[in-house]
Amino acid sequence: MDSRTYYYARVSSKEQNLDRQIAAFKALGATEREIITDKESGKDLERVGYQALKNAMLRRGDTLVVKSLDRLSRNKCDIKNELQYFKDNGIRLKVIDLPTTMMELPEGQEWVFEMVNNILIEVLGTIAEQERETIRKRQAEGIEAAKQNGKKLGRPALTFPANWNEVYTSWKAGEITAKTAMEQTCTKRTSFYKLVGMMEER
Repeated sequence: MDSRTYYYARVSSKEQNLDRQIAAFKALGATEREIITDKESGKDLERVGYQALKNAMLRRGDTLVVKSLDRLSRNKCDIKNELQYFKDNGIRLKVIDLPTTMMELPEGQEWVFEMVNNILIEVLGTIAEQERETIRKRQAEGIEAAKQNGKKLGRPALTFPANWNEVYTSWKAGEITAKTAMEQTCTKRTSFYKLVGMMEER
């Protein structure tokens, strides 16, 4: 079965246009039917065009061309996983902004592409891990700074509404239902019964 080449272009919103990416593909000889597009965020991989490309079109021996790696995803970890998927499934990825991936080599020298792919996977994996570590560090520093400034983290402490004693007394006496008591004190069921517990522990 003959190998085929597909081209994938993505922008993050319907207001943006794909012209620059499509022009780059056509300069390489792409036809309209070979170009798959999405106008969706790159925050994850759940995009109609991209999923159709992966699940129904690309086969072993085929080539996928993108303008830059971030067209696959904005998430470094996702890009790494996609590169690994293409490698495992015998799909060659060409990235216009990475000239090394665009080279045409004599038969038998595919190891060069294998090497480039492995380097990309390794580098992206390292970057993704560093980014996760940076996020964790910033979160920890933010929590510590908040504590130093006397800020209490988590949900605000539960306090008794101004009319609590009056409503609570009526409810305990059976004059009103719990539902009415919640409405009068503007509390939800969980908060209401927590306040009851706090009241009765006094």
